[in-house]
Amino acid sequence: KLLGINYIHQVSFTAKTSELVEPTAVAITRLMRARHRSPGPEQDDFSVRTVEEMAATRVQMASTMNGLLMSVASVSLLVGGIGIMNIMLVSVTERTREIGIRLAIGAVGREVLLQFLVEAIVLACLGGVVGLLLALVASWALAPMLQVPFLFDVRINVVAFGFSALIGVIFGYFPARQAAQLNPIDALRHE
Repeated sequence: KLLGINYIHQVSFTAKTSELVEPTAVAITRLMRARHRSPGPEQDDFSVRTVEEMAATRVQMASTMNGLLMSVASVSLLVGGIGIMNIMLVSVTERTREIGIRLAIGAVGREVLLQFLVEAIVLACLGGVVGLLLALVASWALAPMLQVPFLFDVRINVVAFGFSALIGVIFGYFPARQAAQLNPIDALRHE
């Protein structure tokens, strides 16, 4: 009455044993087709679902949501990685003379590469820590409002932090390699 439905909207049945679930669903489907004068499944104006079918639907929905969340997270990591790479490319460009001086006084390319790679990793890890803290505060604040328990899993947070460091390595490698391969003479002439 509250929703304005003036017909039978849903009927629930319980089978005595799990072996009777499927035969009961088939019998109910036949009865409903006879009562609704429905010649076949294409013309049915009702649906009969078992608990197993509903559970399978929920599993499929959860799998779809996981895939969607993973794709959003992947795009976020890609955008963050591109941001780190651009910051590092600007850093290499601004510090070209410094790199040239280091290379001219005896530093090898590997040391310059390591310097910029560590800088990229620190930048990514700093972003990872800020992201983890924001997620922690948001989860803690929203848990009571959504009436769900607040859970903190150290392993998940360590994996997330590890991914941020990995993004720093992957996207920081190209600018670091570019800095390591600079010719000292050209780098010293750079304005």
